[in-house]
Amino acid sequence: MFSVRGISCASCAVSIETVVAGLKGVESIQVSPLQGQAVVQYRPEETDTRTIKEAIEDLNFEVDEIQEQEIAVCRLRIKGMACTSCSESVERALQMVPGVKKAAVGLALEEAKVHYDPNITSRDLIVEAVEDAGFGADLISSGDDVNKVHLKLEGVNSPEDAKLIQSVLEAAEGVNNVEWDTVEQTIKVAYDPDITGPRLLIQCIKNAAQPPKVFDATLHSPPKQREAERNHEIRNYRNQFLWSCLFSVPVFLFSMVLPMLSPFGDWLSYRICNNMTIGMLLRWLLCSPVQFFVGWRFYIGAYHALKRGYSNMDVLVALGTNAAYFYSVYIVLKALTSDSFEGQDFFETSAMLISFILLGKYLEVMAKGKTSDALSKLTELAPETACLLTFDKDGNVISETEISTQLLQRNDVIKIVPGTKVPVDGVVVKGQSHVNESMITGEARPIAKKPGDRVIGGTVNDNGCIIVKATHVGSETALSQIVQLVEAAQLARAPVQKLADKISRFFVPTVVVAAFLTWLGWFIPGQFHLYPKEWIPKAMDSFELALQFGISVLVVACPCALGLATPTAVMVATGKGASQGVLIKGGNALEKAHKIKAIIFDKTGTLTVGKPSVVQTKIFSKIPLLELCDLAAGAEANSEHPLSKAIVEHTNKLREQYGSHSDHMMESRDFEVHPGAGVSANVEGKLVLVGNKRLMQEFDVPLSPEVEAYMSETEELARTCVLVAIDKIICGALAVSDPLKPEAGRVISYLKSMGISSIMVTGDNWATAKSIAKEVGISQVFAEIDPVGKAEKIKDLQMQGLTVAMVGDGINDSPALAAADVGMAIGAGTDVAIEAADIVLMKSSLEDVITAIDLSRKTLSRIRLNYVWALGYNILGMPVAAGVLFPFTRIRLPPWLAGACMAASSVSVVCSSLLLQLYKKPLHVEDAPRHTDGSDLV
Repeated sequence: MFSVRGISCASCAVSIETVVAGLKGVESIQVSPLQGQAVVQYRPEETDTRTIKEAIEDLNFEVDEIQEQEIAVCRLRIKGMACTSCSESVERALQMVPGVKKAAVGLALEEAKVHYDPNITSRDLIVEAVEDAGFGADLISSGDDVNKVHLKLEGVNSPEDAKLIQSVLEAAEGVNNVEWDTVEQTIKVAYDPDITGPRLLIQCIKNAAQPPKVFDATLHSPPKQREAERNHEIRNYRNQFLWSCLFSVPVFLFSMVLPMLSPFGDWLSYRICNNMTIGMLLRWLLCSPVQFFVGWRFYIGAYHALKRGYSNMDVLVALGTNAAYFYSVYIVLKALTSDSFEGQDFFETSAMLISFILLGKYLEVMAKGKTSDALSKLTELAPETACLLTFDKDGNVISETEISTQLLQRNDVIKIVPGTKVPVDGVVVKGQSHVNESMITGEARPIAKKPGDRVIGGTVNDNGCIIVKATHVGSETALSQIVQLVEAAQLARAPVQKLADKISRFFVPTVVVAAFLTWLGWFIPGQFHLYPKEWIPKAMDSFELALQFGISVLVVACPCALGLATPTAVMVATGKGASQGVLIKGGNALEKAHKIKAIIFDKTGTLTVGKPSVVQTKIFSKIPLLELCDLAAGAEANSEHPLSKAIVEHTNKLREQYGSHSDHMMESRDFEVHPGAGVSANVEGKLVLVGNKRLMQEFDVPLSPEVEAYMSETEELARTCVLVAIDKIICGALAVSDPLKPEAGRVISYLKSMGISSIMVTGDNWATAKSIAKEVGISQVFAEIDPVGKAEKIKDLQMQGLTVAMVGDGINDSPALAAADVGMAIGAGTDVAIEAADIVLMKSSLEDVITAIDLSRKTLSRIRLNYVWALGYNILGMPVAAGVLFPFTRIRLPPWLAGACMAASSVSVVCSSLLLQLYKKPLHVEDAPRHTDGSDLV
């Protein structure tokens, strides 16, 4: 990577790319005019960074090499987080580890993603830091997990055998890392899928055996950690709740039910020693296991929190239950030593409080498990087996073998019969069929597939047998990428979450102060008889009444629900979006999308189908049509632009028509792209210019009245006029038409009804742009704009205070996608565009622009509702718990009931988020015929 100063426009970037690309050993170069950076891939045996740097400096640019640090990534499962302050504590602990560059902790996902320098720290030290903060941590994956296979070994009987296999695998080409598990007798191998694959690795292991020894390896599927841990956590909370109930229910009966049922409860009042009764002793004995064994988790959590200098739910629960328990112990001891003392214990407060909190946690964990349902359904889409074809030298099929999908390698050829699932991403090489891609894209209508079309792993082959060549396997498949993207989105903290984070920092200390003031507010007036004595319930004194009010305040105001309000909603929304064909890259994009006031649409491939074709040709000289098209195609052969592909395709059809079946293009040199204008090249010794009027003006090519008239006529028909000049004389023109997407008009109209203005920005000419805009209903148009100009238009709109979205599909759209507040990439677009975008519309349908914005609005309103639930319980519950209503209505909130309210707030917030699973698209253009050439795939 180089930092390049002095890039003023797109042509500067093009000139750098042209010069560097021509250097020996340079594989590729990408220059970003906006960021002032150049990314160069080169072969070190043929060139070096100094040569590349000097080549750029020769063009009068200042160049600095960016020294990139080695950064590794790992993901951890975090155990024991209850609220926002817990996740913040884990994040702080991770960020304090030397060498950690970035750490993101997801409360709802119970995961952390850590970027660190492996030269300074290690994964073990990172895990240790989490454990020191009082939480459990397990490594889920490390950065080299991109392509890994787990193998179970057979025939390995000694450590020497294991070492032999490990050394053979490490020496194998394409193997990056080998990890041996002696207990499980399994081996984990990280490999480069371009060079090797699981079947070759198994063959390596077999070949390592020296007769009479025989080694073998089979695929090993490690247990699904997240599911196992979730079930363990659910089981754990359930068991703790049941144990707590075993003791708490008798305490409740002995305290609040039997004393009111005379004569059945009279035996509880029998005195054992002085004023200590059987009831007191039984309640003490039954409450103690709940307080110290079942409730031990709260002591541990509170200790670690206070040690780190912050407070959480555990601190509140520990304070409340201990106040109730130890005051009750004091009452029992006083009654034991005095024959005149009369006091009321409230052991039932402590025991029932812990029981209700555990019930709430149990219900919460059950509900939280449902928030990632959409994601788990996606991961289970891929089939377990595939039919692998083996060919002889002549290309004839010699065998069909059913193997595990995990054993498939790149370039394998597989057979997919009707009714079966496509195992991996690939290209159809033979046969025709319709494939139902609804499970990935949400589009129910089957899409036709023919040779050359792409298929996605996890989709269902409907009615024909197709032969597919695997292009992406393992973690590279679209399905895996979607899952990884959604998981990353669920880890990212939405800006709206900052409100909850700020509140949680001072929330618990404020509650502790409020509880103490509540106790004082009731205790002091009680001591001075400032309120009537009949206010105090029987068998209580003013201190006990005040203490009950104080404990209720402590317990009812728990910050758990506040911390869950945002992440649970983001989790459900991103999962739901993925299942509907809208990939949202994190809470930030989700939140910004609801503020969108203006959307900029690219034209080609966004508003139009993106498959332009030449519909008319015009000759302005005596040159034969085929020769003109051959020269134009020769110049355009190196370009990726849709118009270039249309010209090349038209030329090939012309050749077939004229009986020339040669696919060989005319050789071109000095090829140069002129952004927003066209291309120039030296073809067969002639300077060939293919582009628009601007390109001709750049090269001082005269435009005759005949050419001008043809251009106007073509552009009025919403066609793009591509001029072809040979040696600076315009010899002909090609009229190219790109049909509008059927849903475009409806989408623009619907956006208008949502209060969002639509703008079209295109590199095409004004007449075509205006004609297309009029057809779809867009009133504001900017035409003949280069890629940097698109980004500048976005900045102009942002300066007016608008939140701007950009919808595009090409490399030329990536600066604009990055500059926009929300970038939306069409799924059929380029990888560069998809990388730059915040939201990916997998189906390439404009309907999903509306889906993304509407889902964002629904999610934000759900988050606000969650905050109402979370804060509502506290705002309404705290005054009631503090006894505000007691003087007028005698209504008070006992601590155990306050605990039930606190638990209900967390459960209600998670259930509220789960209602987003019912989300339906606001606009679905049923009658729109979808193009089925495979261009709308991921």
